[in-house]
Amino acid sequence: MAMYKDLINSICKTIHTGLIDFDEPRSKASMPTQASSEFITNKQQGDWAEDVIFRAINEHSRNVVAVRYGKSDDLVAGDSGFEQFFNEYQNELDTIGKRPDILLFRKEDYKEELGYDISSRRSDEIRNYVSQAIAGIEVRSSAFLINKYTDEANRIIHENTEKAMDLKNTILNNYSDLLEQKRPELIALLQQIDDVSVRTLNYRVTSWRSSQRLQELSSMLSELKKCLKTIQQRNTLSITPKVEDLKVVHKWIMTYNVPHFYVQVFFDKVYGVSFQHILELVANPDLEDDKYFIEQDTKNQNKTTIKIPSQDGICIAEAVTEPNHYSVRKELMKGRLLFYVKFDGGEAFLDKHNFDTLFNCDL
Repeated sequence: MAMYKDLINSICKTIHTGLIDFDEPRSKASMPTQASSEFITNKQQGDWAEDVIFRAINEHSRNVVAVRYGKSDDLVAGDSGFEQFFNEYQNELDTIGKRPDILLFRKEDYKEELGYDISSRRSDEIRNYVSQAIAGIEVRSSAFLINKYTDEANRIIHENTEKAMDLKNTILNNYSDLLEQKRPELIALLQQIDDVSVRTLNYRVTSWRSSQRLQELSSMLSELKKCLKTIQQRNTLSITPKVEDLKVVHKWIMTYNVPHFYVQVFFDKVYGVSFQHILELVANPDLEDDKYFIEQDTKNQNKTTIKIPSQDGICIAEAVTEPNHYSVRKELMKGRLLFYVKFDGGEAFLDKHNFDTLFNCDL
């Protein structure tokens, strides 16, 4: 444990500064001027995801305790007092870094007098206590049923693979003579097509019009290309740390020397990955577009986001029961009304072995 922050630092030094430069001060965030219904609904979903993990640990663990730690004020842009809250939060990011949502403590280190929620306590008041945690957990949420998403993605891949095989056979059986004349290199490429190679093969499409058969061949090669493109597009849901958060998470680790983890809560499963593993991935450019993707996330204000396929993380809950949900009316200072969705209940069924493996503990 004493060497954890040194290990993190050593990995950070190998990450290309064009992605993130840990030696540069973080960019200051602009204070939002007004919230939207979608923003508040997403915030409520995130709060539910945190709550479902918090309850699952504390209701079923014998040896560890989950404590709420991350800033969880219900104020949003447009509320009275939001500006002060926002500025205090920005100052804390520069002082100690970004608090993870939940801290894990061994039962013998848990302080009953501080309770299960230390999110509103000053950082200097709880500094020594936070340093005793065995893990900090940043909880992310995703409005998907990952099982159904995966089943549908697999169906699309299977359907397009079968279609690609049929097109390959038709082209080789009926149009090899034309390929010999026009694009002989495509014959060898088509012969390679199978259930595995469809995920990587590619070629340039040529449009021929000088005869009926050439037009037919062009059309089939174009259709085959579409099948390959569909098969090869990213078709997994992801664990989604934001690039801008890497600095403030790093700052928190340097402050407290506590291992940090990301947990992604879907509405039917939960996956986790260590911050160390995230850094190790992005430190290796050869793994980009394979083990991780870097994208501008339109669903998150176009912020640059690292997307790690969920199945490459550790599934710490094989089942989640969905929460109840209902509409809420919120009135802002100038009489503007927002309507959003609030979530309540639901349960995550933790996999003890996987949980222990991820967090290096005994649940």
